[in-house]
Amino acid sequence: MPPVQHHSAPQHAVVAGAGLIGLATAFELRRRGVAVTLADPRPASGATHAAAGMLAPIAETQYGQESLYPLMAASAVEYPAFIERVSAASGLPTGYRTEETLVLGVDSADAHALQDLAAHQRAAGMQVENITARQARKLEPALAPHVAGAIRVPTDHQVDPRLLAASLIQALDAPAIDTLNGATDPGPARWFHAKVERVLSTRGTEPQVTGVLLEGGETVESDVVVLATGLNTSDTGQLPAGLTLRLRPVYGDILRLSVPDSLLLPGEEHLITRTVRGQVHGRAVYLVPRADRTLVLGATSREDGRASVLAGGVHQLLRDARAILPAVDDCDVLEMLARARPATPDDLPYMGLCSVTGLVISTGHFRHGILLTPVAARLAAELATGVADPAVSHEHDSDFLTSTDPARHSPAHPEM
Repeated sequence: MPPVQHHSAPQHAVVAGAGLIGLATAFELRRRGVAVTLADPRPASGATHAAAGMLAPIAETQYGQESLYPLMAASAVEYPAFIERVSAASGLPTGYRTEETLVLGVDSADAHALQDLAAHQRAAGMQVENITARQARKLEPALAPHVAGAIRVPTDHQVDPRLLAASLIQALDAPAIDTLNGATDPGPARWFHAKVERVLSTRGTEPQVTGVLLEGGETVESDVVVLATGLNTSDTGQLPAGLTLRLRPVYGDILRLSVPDSLLLPGEEHLITRTVRGQVHGRAVYLVPRADRTLVLGATSREDGRASVLAGGVHQLLRDARAILPAVDDCDVLEMLARARPATPDDLPYMGLCSVTGLVISTGHFRHGILLTPVAARLAAELATGVADPAVSHEHDSDFLTSTDPARHSPAHPEM
């Protein structure tokens, strides 16, 4: 059971930020009997709107991120039950799909790099299966004939972040939902399409949250505030003195393509049936099929501060995607997007409590925000209320909260 600061059960919470993690946190708070207000100028329009939605704790593994693996794996385990709760409350689809993921190497060097990574993954207890290029093409006949090697990841799945966000919004607006441990449902959420300018709190040696000041001057009273505002969480008006969040924007270009009927054989519903990730001369690319016969193609990674879609990024994505799936050339381009993901120095999120009672931080989830949504939402709700979900294992929660301590990069932190 994670620690909790509250001396009494909170009645009302403000969740600042209505991306996927903010929405899910509000939902988990409502399940625990807490009335919720959400504040965001444009709900679900940031990184959530652009994200591909890969639930890939294995395929997303990178060297040097070993401390992140348990958190990613735990959230993947929590996803099915989380999806079931949201779907039951909203009655809407979430785009959750359980087809496996294929990871491909285009040339021999790429294939060798994949084998090295697969060995690293297996050493960490992850389930991966080496297959031949011929086997990969049998699974996905539209793949390029020159693919040099492949790996199957049976437990890496996907969700459609836009559908899931819409489902969460509907669940938050629903007149009634199933609550946890028989808690009284406080009713639908309240919404403010405005930015939180400042967290309000009492003064003294043990400050306590009293609410927020919104953009435009309106005050909303509450006894809990969850900051899930991504890069904006580091605004000085929101954080207690002495707390430093070292967030930086990592931009990514991403495309959405539509597959025309002419590319499909009779009986086919899509060019590919599972998520396909690739290494193309050392560069990463992925293609995620959606049920509406679109493909999400991504993503570049750059720290140039430019929020616009870059022509070079589009060129790179299309060039590398066609090296894996040649039919990409004949698809229709529906969208070209660029969004910033909030990254931290150690790639671990900031999740936890701070010196102001009732203030919970949940940000810095970087490339893993969609995957980490269930565990991030649950931990934030449990920190705020002290109410644990008995259906979830809490064995590693204390370790998670130690590694994601929001104060770990602050000047006064013992490790600094």
